[in-house]
Amino acid sequence: MNGTGAVILLYCVATVVAIVTQRIRVPYTAALLLVGVALGGMHIVELPHLTKELLFSLFLPGLLFEAAYHLEVRELRENSWTIGTLAVPGVVATIALTALLLVGGAALVGGEAIGWTTALIFGGVIAATDPVAVTALFREVAAPRRLHVLVESESLLNDGTSIVFLTLLLAYFAGEAPTAMALVVGFVRIAGGGAIVGWLVGWVISHVRTRLNDAAIEITLTTIAAYGAFVLAEQIHCSGVLATVTAGVVCGHTGRHHTMTAGTREAVNSFWEWLSFALNSAVFLLLGAELSGSVLMREWRLVLLGAFAVLGARALVVGVVGVLLRGTTERIPRAWSVVLVWGGLRGALSLVLALALPADAGNRSLIVALTAGTVMLSLVGQGASMSALLRRLGLVSKGDDPACNSH
Repeated sequence: MNGTGAVILLYCVATVVAIVTQRIRVPYTAALLLVGVALGGMHIVELPHLTKELLFSLFLPGLLFEAAYHLEVRELRENSWTIGTLAVPGVVATIALTALLLVGGAALVGGEAIGWTTALIFGGVIAATDPVAVTALFREVAAPRRLHVLVESESLLNDGTSIVFLTLLLAYFAGEAPTAMALVVGFVRIAGGGAIVGWLVGWVISHVRTRLNDAAIEITLTTIAAYGAFVLAEQIHCSGVLATVTAGVVCGHTGRHHTMTAGTREAVNSFWEWLSFALNSAVFLLLGAELSGSVLMREWRLVLLGAFAVLGARALVVGVVGVLLRGTTERIPRAWSVVLVWGGLRGALSLVLALALPADAGNRSLIVALTAGTVMLSLVGQGASMSALLRRLGLVSKGDDPACNSH
């Protein structure tokens, strides 16, 4: 089957899964992942491989922009300390704690010894709560608006910061950034440069839009902002992820409050809603096809250890942040902390980063196996149980409409 036929089949399968999951109330993303695993195992059709180039050039910019486009600047400002702490020092702590728990756990259970280089690189690969998985999940469940903002905003930002930290870790182990100061300067340049590029692109696009009132042109301009910011930032070796997120926030803010008429706004929103569905469907099916159930069987002890280390590190970071913010206006309720921990899903980005590691990066084969197993357990176990957890914690009422819930 040629490439066009494979794409058509991909979306036929995604449509069937979407219809079925609406009837049986199973999370759409988890169902897509399992169907993708089945398709990959049966080899019925040769699906495209989910490479870093494909994820970065096609999927991530569109998905990141769509999620950021709907964030309110006011809500980001009101929760800036929580989001910023989780997304920057929280990512550093997650990497370190994951590595510590993995090395210590391997020694404790008497299994294969895991070195610090391997553990830290695995921590860098798996640190981000994947925005593709998290935003897809929170679109499916009704949850308090502020909790939705915290989870979605953090996932968008720590996605970019974790890639930056992984890049710096690899440079450090390769001897290219030998000092702590060099790592700090590198982070500020890559992350800050990406944010500046995104703001500039968003500002230019927004000012062009003030002179227009044409839905087709508006959609084209937002598409240029999403993918153009990413490409431009990557070309100057800055964070394309943070550039696209920043551009999305700027374009969404100006479009909602300053430039677009109601009709044009509805057309733009409808386009990005459809594109998000299309990209999410494809990325989860392709991610499933890349995973293999044999990974869990062959390395199940280390996979469980890796998943425990990731979840344990996440719990410690969220717990410390909750304590630090207890006496502030950004206090995190205890039930929300549970959701922030359990909702810290790992997904396509982590697996692609693992597959894209250079051959001499620690124990690459072990890192890929740990990442694949952790991603599968995260998306299927945590993702499939999130709706039930929210109901158990009393954060949603049965029958709530996710699109209308704003309390």
